[in-house]
Amino acid sequence: MSESVSLPALGESVTEGTVTRWLKSVGDRVEVDEPLLEVSTDKVDTEIPSPVAGVVEQILVQEDETVAVGTVLVIVGDGSGGGAPVAVEPVAAPAPTPEPVAEPVVEPVAAPAPAPVVEVPAPAPAPAPAPAPTAAAAPAATPAAAPVAASQSGGHGASSGYVTPIVRKLANEQGVDLSNVTGTGIGGRIRKEDVLHATSPVSGSPASKAPISLGVSPLRGTTAPLSRLRKVVAERAVISMQSTAQLTSVVEVDVTRVAELRARSQAAFQAKTGLKLTFLPFFAKATTEALQAYPIINSNVDDDNIYYPERENISIAVDTERGLLTPVVKDAGGLNIAQWAASIDDVATRTRENQLKPDELAGGTFTLTNTGSRGALFDTPVVFLPQLAILGTGVVTKRPVVLNIDGAEVIAIRSMVYLALSYDHRIIDGADAARFLTAIKARLEQGAFEGDLGL
Repeated sequence: MSESVSLPALGESVTEGTVTRWLKSVGDRVEVDEPLLEVSTDKVDTEIPSPVAGVVEQILVQEDETVAVGTVLVIVGDGSGGGAPVAVEPVAAPAPTPEPVAEPVVEPVAAPAPAPVVEVPAPAPAPAPAPAPTAAAAPAATPAAAPVAASQSGGHGASSGYVTPIVRKLANEQGVDLSNVTGTGIGGRIRKEDVLHATSPVSGSPASKAPISLGVSPLRGTTAPLSRLRKVVAERAVISMQSTAQLTSVVEVDVTRVAELRARSQAAFQAKTGLKLTFLPFFAKATTEALQAYPIINSNVDDDNIYYPERENISIAVDTERGLLTPVVKDAGGLNIAQWAASIDDVATRTRENQLKPDELAGGTFTLTNTGSRGALFDTPVVFLPQLAILGTGVVTKRPVVLNIDGAEVIAIRSMVYLALSYDHRIIDGADAARFLTAIKARLEQGAFEGDLGL
């Protein structure tokens, strides 16, 4: 006896799907719940399992063909071949309901890249950096900043000039023997440029290295069709840009206190949760609190009305091999840092493993995209309707910053990050965006998240 397998309902608003790949051929044996084919929708790519065991007798929908929910895809029988061909009536696909799709960005939970440090020549040793805004940096030189005497052995790291820890670290990474490097700084100080010059082919140094090769992609000179997901993202990006008045506001945030809290709590947090403690849960926590205080950023428009949702459903941009997807962490307003870390890890992992349900990509009221996960300082993310705003978080970098402590201006090394809010200016004013961003900035710079770690 033969049975037909139809395209099932894959979500509340999913009305059609495209067959992207058949996993079985005519004549192949299939067991119950064994995947038969892969289907792509405007929400997610998924596998369709067989509800029965048997042999594939007929394949009725070819690859790259789009059909409506309920259309018969394949006939599975006992392998006798006695089943008559099945006539399949075409089913008209209703117009799909638009859902928010994330702007093309980057991935959620990667550790920030180390910041570039610029060596500035100075006639005297540099002052010790202030560890926090509450403690001023002492201008007096410390013993660690004293000139380093040249080693008689001429071993690695020896030199006749002043060597900072940063320069020594760079020399170790580049395989440069500092005893062979002549410092061009004041008093024979070896600068970062001197180490880099020693590694360049023009210097003629034995430590010279070949340039880093990025390799050549096999995609060069080829042509590939747009995936259904890419087509949907493209269409909605254009519609959103043409239908809204988008602009971006950026603030700079000192997250040194958060960085120090992470360093203190990392081991205990990972031992308890099994997860690394990244900056993203802190950004998410501060963002949802600000959304509750300024709900215009979390709103959407319905005809001539502004609708203020009673919950904060945060879409998290996740970079996958298939393209960018935005699973939603729903009712996120009350989550602490530990719960945020677990939620982000869960949706990101299941998104990359193609284990999401279509409805988990719908219903977002605001999007958070971790632009800094790939090293970008910041970008201007695109708002996708019906949402009205999206926040991009840049890479956290250490750099010198001027601080005012007790009326005195000092220079200290701080952990800094840019936060970029793109929003629909038809509904959200620049003042609204500024209030929202400065609220997040104040919360992060205060750094009082100890009680939210769940330890």
